[in-house]
Amino acid sequence: MKQTTTNIASALPEMAARQPDTMAIAWPDGRGGFSQRSFRELDEDSSRLAAALTAYGIGRGMRTVVMVPPSLDLFALTFGLFKAGIVPVMVDPGMGLKSLKACLAEAEPEAFIGIAKAHAARVMLGWSRDTIRLRVTAGARLFWGGTTLAKLRSESARLSAADMEPVETRPDDVAAILFTSGSTGVPKGAVYTHGNFLAQVERLKDTYGIEPGEVDLPTFPLFALFDPALGMSAVIPEMDPTRPANVDPVKILDAIQKFGVTNTFGSPALLHRVGSYGAAKGVKLPTLRRVISAGAPAQPTILERFATMLPEGTEIHTPYGATEALPVSSIGSRTILAETGPQTALGRGVCVGVPVRRMQVRVIKIDDGPIETWSDDLVVPDGEVGEFAVKGPLVTRSYYGRDEATALAKIMDPTDPAEESGFWHRMGDVGYLDGQGRLWFCGRKAHRVQLEQETLYTIQCEGVFNAHEDVYRTALVGVQQGGSTLPVLCVELHKDRTVDRPKIQTELRARAAANELTGRIDTFLFHNDFPVDIRHNAKIFREKLAAWATTQLP
Repeated sequence: MKQTTTNIASALPEMAARQPDTMAIAWPDGRGGFSQRSFRELDEDSSRLAAALTAYGIGRGMRTVVMVPPSLDLFALTFGLFKAGIVPVMVDPGMGLKSLKACLAEAEPEAFIGIAKAHAARVMLGWSRDTIRLRVTAGARLFWGGTTLAKLRSESARLSAADMEPVETRPDDVAAILFTSGSTGVPKGAVYTHGNFLAQVERLKDTYGIEPGEVDLPTFPLFALFDPALGMSAVIPEMDPTRPANVDPVKILDAIQKFGVTNTFGSPALLHRVGSYGAAKGVKLPTLRRVISAGAPAQPTILERFATMLPEGTEIHTPYGATEALPVSSIGSRTILAETGPQTALGRGVCVGVPVRRMQVRVIKIDDGPIETWSDDLVVPDGEVGEFAVKGPLVTRSYYGRDEATALAKIMDPTDPAEESGFWHRMGDVGYLDGQGRLWFCGRKAHRVQLEQETLYTIQCEGVFNAHEDVYRTALVGVQQGGSTLPVLCVELHKDRTVDRPKIQTELRARAAANELTGRIDTFLFHNDFPVDIRHNAKIFREKLAAWATTQLP
């Protein structure tokens, strides 16, 4: 069957032809070293798996859960599924059993590919019992039946080259369902098309100047899957991807130095841990050309510390976006440290840069209900806080099986039928545009604290307090008390130093009183370890903190 460039998997054979013997992936071998495969080997393996999965009965358009850790199997399977037109369903295994079961039930998968541990949990907990018909085990299969990845690979030897050609797909064909982290509610399955993925690859490539032949160390599994399409070699570090805040910095730094890594992706929590160690030990990383950090705003102190390890001219880039739309905008650490970071400490919010090419961004009036049709009357003036709405070819169109959530997040734009999307996506984030066209992020819409006469925005207010040298991070929450809302600032201090909490509380109260944005904040609670999302360990679960704060107040 003729290959078409609208299939996101088509990038892999192109790179295999361009650099066949270049390492495509390296992953820990469990003995202190790394195993490797070339681009040609990865391309051939994924093609064999595509044909074998199809022959087994997992066909085009079939929703298939993939629960395999970062490894050769994950890369080969994912590209094999894309080549066959099968729709992988990706969920974070650490999101909690209740959320995981709800997500899988919602996706209605017909097939399940996972390691033995994932299959055992599926059987014991009844995940998608009524819809899953086909099962593939990566590793040893036990009592749940189905077939194994090893058997599929061996059986693929009998298939012809014609069986292994990628299927033709259109840009609007569904490619995958990726679940959000659920940091502000139940995780939702964003429906990705092949066109969305191709647009993402192009934006990442031209925004950051990524070139084939580079070496990436991705500490977030889903981001790692972009590497073969970008022509980058992926070095999978030895770490628990669900706990980036607890990585062993030595293993991360050793991998960067061993493979001459030029690019790395990590959450602010990971940058904090690795940067703290590296700066203290005087580590230098001369091969790095860029660092990309996402998941939550990175505090300037974290960027400054990590930057001490980088060669002159290398920046830490912080793209802004979400599972439904990434990247929307981007900003570099030089601008943050020299200009926008100090303004964050004054309560201006966090600058997340200018929109990337082919992305449109507007700031609209804050509304908690659905907006059916776009109108320019929705747009607020520059400098006024509102909700970010974005449009472009990389923006996903819907959530799977969530019509109500889709209606809340999407605004149809009939006045613009020639556009590649024809709709605006509401990010659920609030902020504003400055006079230079830059986006300033002020917090999640759902997290705003509404008082009788004003509204407080979390990120905007927290920046005032995060500038205190003993504060690691803060979280503003609203607590209902006596029929009104009390703004409460939860405070997490740096764990590696001895501090005087009463003194810090007095200093934070003084900071609050000195800024008109934070003058109403007078209640401070110290919390030892904020609850955070499983994906990046950086997004704060403010709803949980609000419930905790309620129990701490008289």
